[in-house]
Order: sequence, then structure tokens, then C-alpha cells
Amino acid sequence: MSTPRQIITGRARLATDVVGHGQPVVFLHAAVFDRMMWRAQVDAISATHMAIAYDRRGFGGTAAEKEGHSQVADLLAVIDTVASGTPAILVACSQGGRIALDFALRYPSHVRALVLVAPSVSGAPEPVYLPAIADLMTQLAEAEAACDWDRVCAIKAHMWLDGPLQAEGRVAGELRRLFIDKNAIALRSPPIGANLDATSAFPCLGEISSPSLVIWGDLDFPHIQERSRLMAATMPNGSGRELTGTAHLPSLERPAEVTVLLTEFLARL
Repeated sequence: MSTPRQIITGRARLATDVVGHGQPVVFLHAAVFDRMMWRAQVDAISATHMAIAYDRRGFGGTAAEKEGHSQVADLLAVIDTVASGTPAILVACSQGGRIALDFALRYPSHVRALVLVAPSVSGAPEPVYLPAIADLMTQLAEAEAACDWDRVCAIKAHMWLDGPLQAEGRVAGELRRLFIDKNAIALRSPPIGANLDATSAFPCLGEISSPSLVIWGDLDFPHIQERSRLMAATMPNGSGRELTGTAHLPSLERPAEVTVLLTEFLARL
């Protein structure tokens, strides 16, 4: 059974679920969802591990006043509070991956292993988009400038859920509705202040020696697929796995397959 917690860090109260006992596994969500994107994986591994999933500032059930803050420090507060500083396995998607990598470089003794799903990386080169994707990015910028949040949600669902080069609506039904609902909460949340983290992880990937698994979908942005392959090859103890027929959020679109990859990785540790 999940034990809801409120982790205090600065002027924020991070909504956190803690399930199970044992080696801590901390889940970090993408910037278009919240901690519920990991529900299937949390439920599965809680039989053998302590699964910890939290909402970052500006997402889900977390309450935060506007202030300069560090996402890395927030993650440290979660690990120190819930797991008493025991080295954790970090499972992270997209923007959550950037935080996990920055954390691993700053606090290597706090990291047992990494599972990175379509991760962002601080300091990575800016992508060069194909024309069709560049057009989507222009539409997104125009919708954001107009504060047309419904349109922003629709475009982001196309990019991140369907895949930017796939037909809009490829993923339909309850998952699409849930994506739009969760993303709308983040888009309409009050300002949380500037993120003060200044790490540049991309040039330092070779310094991350923790066992690492990088996962990506073959319908995701091409530059994310390329970067994921590079990361898996660059990190000394890294490995990679491409999932076919899925885009940026495979833990939601293909939960059973991602759960198997995660549990097998944990067993190898």
C-alpha cells in the first residue's frame, strides 16, 4: 500500500508516494506528466524494493511558493528523508533524466544505478529539426505566446505521445485524455521560480560509472533517439534498448514492456 508523504525542501512540499521496503528506487517524471506516469512500474517493483515517486515543483500534488531552487537539491531531500541517504536507483524519463544525470555527477555516492527513458541531458547540443518537426515547434511557440493552453496541450500530445512524425491521434482513448489532463495542470500552475542548477552533464557522461540502462522509442524525436544511443555507448557501464512502435513515454504506452526491462535490470544488480 502506498504511503503518501510531503517532503519539505525550501518553500515546497513535494507530494511523494512510498511503496514497499528495501533498496530505494526513485522515479522522476517527464515535464508533461506527473508521478503517476510510473504507476505500473511502482506497483511491480514494490514487492522487492522501496519505490519512491514524487511530483516536482509545478506538477501534480506538489505545493511550492515561487523561489530560486535546485531540482537536484529537491531530489537529495527526497532520498535523505525517505531512504536516510541510502544510495538509490534512479528511474527517470525526459526532463527527469536530466535531473538524474546532474544528480549522479554531483552526488555519485548517492546513486546505485540509473534507468533513463528518452532522457534530456544538460549541456547537450541544440537539435536541428526536420521541417515537419520545425513546423510543430513553431505552432507550439505561437500557442504558448497566445496562452492558448488547450492548443498547447494538443500539440504536446502530438509531439510527445504520438511522436512528432506520426499522425496526430495515433494514441487515443483514456491515455490521451489523461495526458492532456496532467499536462494542463502543469501548464496552469503558478510560477515556481528559477531553477538554479547549472550542471553541464553532456560533456561528462563518461564520468558516470553507475550501471545504467537507456531506453528510447523508435517513434520519438530523431535527436532524442540519436542522443540515447550515444549515451548508452558513452557511459562506462551503460547499455541501451530501443522499443519499437512507441514514442517518448513508453512507461505509459507500453507499461508491461518497460516494467519487464526494469525488473530484469534490477535483478542483474
